[in-house]
Amino acid sequence: MSERFTKRWLGVTLSLIGVVAILWLGATGRLELYIHPRYVVFTAIMAVIGGAASIAAFLVVPLAGHDHDDDDDGDPRPVRRGGVLLRVSGSAVLVIAAVVALLVLPPATLSSATAANRDISSSSSLDSADSTHLVGGDSTSFTVKDWATLLHQGLGDDFFAGKPAHISGFLVATDDPDVVYVARFLVTCCAVDAQPLGVPVYLPDWQQNFAADDWVDVTGTFGVNPDAGAALTVVLTAAKTDKIPVPAQPYVY
Repeated sequence: MSERFTKRWLGVTLSLIGVVAILWLGATGRLELYIHPRYVVFTAIMAVIGGAASIAAFLVVPLAGHDHDDDDDGDPRPVRRGGVLLRVSGSAVLVIAAVVALLVLPPATLSSATAANRDISSSSSLDSADSTHLVGGDSTSFTVKDWATLLHQGLGDDFFAGKPAHISGFLVATDDPDVVYVARFLVTCCAVDAQPLGVPVYLPDWQQNFAADDWVDVTGTFGVNPDAGAALTVVLTAAKTDKIPVPAQPYVY
């Protein structure tokens, strides 16, 4: 087996694995864990086109260099066998790693560590958000994105006082041990540019029953933070908090 053949086989195989992975994730709805839903069809089409072009290139375009299977000094067979074994082993490892990473391991959602690193309390994605349709609406139907938008625009304590809310998201710790964010990621293009949005929830001793990254369903009412010196002045006081599984669609758009 020549070095040139091994390179072609490896290139074609990895290209096929990549295309299959994208199509499989798209068909199962899990590609949306990486990109905005509006780009799923486009990504699948481009994956097929790009994969076909890549495979054609590996099969048709000559590879640079030359094979090193032969050695003019002495018996070439030990060198040849060792080189073939090394190439085949290395190629097999790459293929297995690609299959495991793209087809076996389940896609993972972004975590609370990512949210903390991206400044959940002042997401720039909400600077130009329109909240006029939310004022006067049914607050029990508002999402984490809706409440985060209203909080970001600083409508004042009177606006939030006594308003009921029902939200779900994952937990992100704050500097206040009695307050925790219930958060979601806002995706505008893909997970790389996802921005965390959070609603501060007053939940004393929350660490006893929950942990960061747990998904919860919270029902409560908004009001002033009981801790007058806290940085987060408006909080959702939880009346009921239940742990829930990670939803099929964890992001907001």
